[in-house]
Amino acid sequence: MQKISLLSRVKPYLAICIALILAIVLIADTYFINEIPSHLLAAFWFSLVFAILITMIQVAGSEKNIKNFSDQLQVSKERLGNEIKHRLWAEKTASESKIKSQFVDENMPVMLAYFNSDLRCRYHNRIFRRWFGLKPDQIDGRLLKEFSNEEFFSDIQNSIEEILAGKTVHNERVLKSTKGFPYIFTEQYLPHLDSKGKTVGFYTLHTPRAQEKNRDFSKKKLESSTKPEPEKPNKILTKDNTNLPPSTQASKSGITAARITQAIEGGEFNLYCQEIAPIKSSITSVSHYEILIRMHEEENNLMPPGSFLPLVDQFKMMPKLDRWIISHIAQWLSVHPKSNSVFYVNVAKDTLSDRAFPGFIQDQLQKIEAPTSNFCFEVEVSDAEANTADTLIFTQKIRELGCLVSLCSFSGNPESLNLLDKMKVDFLKIDGSLVCNILRDEEDLDKVKTINQLAHKTEIKTIAELVESDDIIVKLQEIGVDYAQGFGVAKPHPFKDLES
Repeated sequence: MQKISLLSRVKPYLAICIALILAIVLIADTYFINEIPSHLLAAFWFSLVFAILITMIQVAGSEKNIKNFSDQLQVSKERLGNEIKHRLWAEKTASESKIKSQFVDENMPVMLAYFNSDLRCRYHNRIFRRWFGLKPDQIDGRLLKEFSNEEFFSDIQNSIEEILAGKTVHNERVLKSTKGFPYIFTEQYLPHLDSKGKTVGFYTLHTPRAQEKNRDFSKKKLESSTKPEPEKPNKILTKDNTNLPPSTQASKSGITAARITQAIEGGEFNLYCQEIAPIKSSITSVSHYEILIRMHEEENNLMPPGSFLPLVDQFKMMPKLDRWIISHIAQWLSVHPKSNSVFYVNVAKDTLSDRAFPGFIQDQLQKIEAPTSNFCFEVEVSDAEANTADTLIFTQKIRELGCLVSLCSFSGNPESLNLLDKMKVDFLKIDGSLVCNILRDEEDLDKVKTINQLAHKTEIKTIAELVESDDIIVKLQEIGVDYAQGFGVAKPHPFKDLES
């Protein structure tokens, strides 16, 4: 092997070496020796020419090989450059996906978990872990009955045959947290089918009623969620108790109106606020905040924000809770009378029909020296459409007191446009389901532009809801929207930490 390797190394230089030796011999004979026979001298000259030809052929071949190698190197360089670009793009995409996945895991206000066919947990989000008060290693790979309570486990156990048969099961019930507080949940058990149609596992989604899009109460929440799209089920099996009267549902949950009253009066709710930031540089420096509400459990990340509200709404206790909110803001303003902040307070549908509520607001305003324009009362489009008469009376009285009015979740459909013709409002909140799509949906972008133009023609300021990124803010600035609200602008923080 060594001889063959040595020969292969020497072989390319053999012809040129022979040519050099022959040239030296011929030169020496011409100038010094002059004794080489003529026939041998002719053979030397012939060999020299032959060696030179071989050398030239080798040089030409080497140049050709060098050119080929150079071309291949250039192609490899371009390919490597493209691969580096693709890898950087893939790493960036993976990093963004990881951040988004982590954001969803930490902030999606639903209890989400995945179990295999043996009921072993293979995935769980933060809310799911918080509900049971467990760490990830106490849930990973464990059987459901090993870490869950009987109340939670029994419903899944009763439905497991339907789930493993490929059916999607829906249910609605009240579950109690570790501290005994009841929450209304919409449950969904979604089978996971493999390529052969066999059920290999299932997802469990427990969604608080307060997070549903078609909510029946005022929007007192901290965040919205995007539910993952389940695989298409073969059949939907529904079993719920939604048709039961509120009193029956309440008796099953063990919660009473008196308990809710105790929670309100006992300070088991705390206020949070989220900044509504101006987009236009020409807007004055007045600070705007939407008022949000949480229970102590929600503050400790045990439950999604606003998930207790359906029970409050069910017992027609929202006007009482709204009064609690107003009194707390008024108390803060009495301590900070020079505050130039505007506080947006969501008004529940039952509060809109409470004829004594405007009088309560007037009494609170008389106790403080702050301007009445510190208050802006938000009305949901759906609530206003459901009870237009009471809404018009409420907003008229509120404006007579000097307070501001905001119409939120405005989507620009014919019903909401008709409502806007009847109501006098100061701010129009553009529906977040439109705003979050303006970068990828031309139709939603056109709707936002139309709503913004319509509002400005009637001298109404516009606020974009659910603004989640800087790119959306830039686009809203191009459109001419006045304000923006969402996690891309500012996250909610305790109201008590607010500076004057």
